Amino acid sequence: MDINVDSFIREALAEDIGNGDHTSLATTPEGLQGTASLLIKDNGILCGVALAERIFHLIDPTVKLESFIADGSRIENGQTAFHVHGSIRSILMAERLVLNFMQRMSGVSSLTRRYVDAVNGTKARIMDTRKTTPLLRVFEKYAVRCGGGHNHRFGLFDMILIKDNHIDACGGVAKALRAAQSYLETNELQLPIEVETRTLSDIEEALSTGIPQRIMFDNFSPELTTAAVELVNGKVECESSGGITLQTVHSYAITGVDCISVGALTHSAGSLDLSLKILK
Repeated sequence: MDINVDSFIREALAEDIGNGDHTSLATTPEGLQGTASLLIKDNGILCGVALAERIFHLIDPTVKLESFIADGSRIENGQTAFHVHGSIRSILMAERLVLNFMQRMSGVSSLTRRYVDAVNGTKARIMDTRKTTPLLRVFEKYAVRCGGGHNHRFGLFDMILIKDNHIDACGGVAKALRAAQSYLETNELQLPIEVETRTLSDIEEALSTGIPQRIMFDNFSPELTTAAVELVNGKVECESSGGITLQTVHSYAITGVDCISVGALTHSAGSLDLSLKILK
């Protein structure tokens, strides 16, 4: 965990605790020590154990977490992910933030694994997008990796991704690609270039420049994707994107695309049911 994550945790704790956890202060004897268990009440992929440990530590460095299941592991209803030992007041102050993070992150990991399993046996990699919860991107993209998926660009700064609006504003696929290449050279930047295409003609135009490292097929049907993969013929990486679901992802994977980006991994994942209980 880096200092930015610690700062984020502290702000999240301040939002929840404010000037004190008055319920715990009123009902829990000072100095009371004990143990709580993180109970699994759902099936899926676990994510967020390391983050939970950091949350407990920032509230109270004397609290110790004893983990039984690692991030990225398959879990089933009835299992125990970890025990946490220490001040009951400290454990209760951390409880909701730990659960909020772990339920959300485990939901993302679980949905990602379902997509990964659906393309098993093909070469396609499942990738996320920038359709993430503001300020939670680092956690959600970590959850995608725990689910067996791969991260696309993190933000606008680490890749050139020329999309339809850029192409229309610039006057065409080739013009946009050449403008991007010139920009990188002028500013002495080394970033990968990807371009979105909407037709087979767009793909031919992109290939003619010799610039992009990856070509995205946006909202292509599986049949058109097959033709697109054949047209690219291994010259650059191919990515399918746009409205791909669990029901259709395998039909795209078998076309031979290298990766499939799915915004739903982060914008539509539910939460896994987890509970933190004090042991009596």
